[in-house]
Amino acid sequence: MQFEAGQEFARKMDREDPLARFRDEFSIPTRADGSPEIYLCGNSLGLQPRRARDYVNQELDKWAALGVKGHFDCDFPWMPYHEFLAEASANLVGARTDEVVVMNSLTVNLHLMMVTFYRPTKQRFKIVIEDHAFPSDHYAVESQLRHHGIDPADGLLLLKPRAGEDLLRIEDIESLIEEQGDSIALLLLPGVQYYTGQVLPMAKLTELAHRNGICIGFDLAHAVGNVPLRLHDWNVDFACWCSYKYLNSGPGSVAGCFVHRRHAQNTQLPRFAGWWGHDKQTRFRMENRFQAIPTAEGWQLSNPPILSLAAIRASLDIFTEAGGMGPLRRKSEKLTAYLQFLLKREVGQFISIITPEDPEQRGCQLSLCCDARHLTGRELFQRLEENGVTCDWREPNVIRVAPVPLYNRFEDVYRFVETLQAACNE
Repeated sequence: MQFEAGQEFARKMDREDPLARFRDEFSIPTRADGSPEIYLCGNSLGLQPRRARDYVNQELDKWAALGVKGHFDCDFPWMPYHEFLAEASANLVGARTDEVVVMNSLTVNLHLMMVTFYRPTKQRFKIVIEDHAFPSDHYAVESQLRHHGIDPADGLLLLKPRAGEDLLRIEDIESLIEEQGDSIALLLLPGVQYYTGQVLPMAKLTELAHRNGICIGFDLAHAVGNVPLRLHDWNVDFACWCSYKYLNSGPGSVAGCFVHRRHAQNTQLPRFAGWWGHDKQTRFRMENRFQAIPTAEGWQLSNPPILSLAAIRASLDIFTEAGGMGPLRRKSEKLTAYLQFLLKREVGQFISIITPEDPEQRGCQLSLCCDARHLTGRELFQRLEENGVTCDWREPNVIRVAPVPLYNRFEDVYRFVETLQAACNE
């Protein structure tokens, strides 16, 4: 669409925004003078849904009033509480309800998935990740290799952008698989690369992996709640995500996991087992013969923390009321394109954007590099914070900015660029 400069255009876009009312569903942090921050950091920690307090308090009240009986005969009993999140979670990732489960944390789930899906042989033992993977993913993969007695120097393949470039190219991934595909056991890649904001072509990568006999999994920490996903239809083997970024469920909240139905129904797959993954009908017989649930729930270990699940349910209810990823993605594309328009127009001489321009290859995050000679990127970031902007800094040289469609306005974007321009011109 055609954008215009000036604050009135931003306000006009906000007046016409069918999702504008959902901003009131969230608590916006304030500055010392009581005015709202320009909060563009949902890629790191989403804002608190106002109803999360009520949902969590309901469980605290239930605990106080019912004690252990809260597990059973009441509204939203604790025993099956994670099941109340399955449908909304499945809708967000394009899955069947029996393919998703809310459990553990992201890195724990990656480890659990690799126990099942990384089964190295003498011929196939290598794992492919991106060179600038999120450190926790890199640590997890290296430790899995070492657990199997494989030196990461031999078993880890790193995908790197070409010299002078920031983004991964699909043709380079294809070349790597053509050259070393017979030795690759697992591709573990991000849905959205955390540093650059690049959306990887997950469907194409899955087809490429399977065509070469390779298992593929995705870290969707920056993708879930941000970009449309169709994990079941894409035939992805597994995926994991956290819930505290775009899913707004609170710091350190319980994560999610996807296992494709063709795997989930195979109860003989190797896995680390715990009693919450055991057949529900016989769980309380306290027998020592594990029988996996034939769904993604079969990878559960222990009963989950209910207070955290309550906060997730609060956020997922808002996603459902907003109509899911369709309307959110449409607004997100406009917000991000408007941000790009203003950045190029107002501070193009100071800022470069390393995130792809193609909307199909990005979510709501734009990663900015400071090109000004009179200040560093870190200094620019600090000036933004001093002037009421919350975004985030990632070494070595990126300011990440993410206008989130559930609670950010077009005027937030306008005011951010206005603040950025003033900081650059000081």
